[in-house]
Amino acid sequence: MSTRDLAFGLYADEEGLAWVRALCENVVGSHSARIVDTTRTPVTDADDFLARQWAVEHPGRASGARQSVTLRLRVACSLRTRRALRKAVIAALCPEGAALHTCRVPWSAY
Repeated sequence: MSTRDLAFGLYADEEGLAWVRALCENVVGSHSARIVDTTRTPVTDADDFLARQWAVEHPGRASGARQSVTLRLRVACSLRTRRALRKAVIAALCPEGAALHTCRVPWSAY
């Protein structure tokens, strides 16, 4: 079995990051795949669109301890399973519905 990467840009505090990690672990486990490694890297890009997204979606609310990070998961799975995992994680990060809503943790997928 090959290892594949799943990477997500997040604007989260420790609680939000823990929520995303648990969400990913649940999705990966439900697809009979296995996380081999997890890394978290701060994003130092001056043009931080995830922080701007937070400000627009949560006007007047302080960002607190949130910071932009890249969460990278190395997963033992097939390419087909990796595609299914990415799709499932994205759907769980910000489920679509009929009403306008904001995501709990602003994100981007790579």
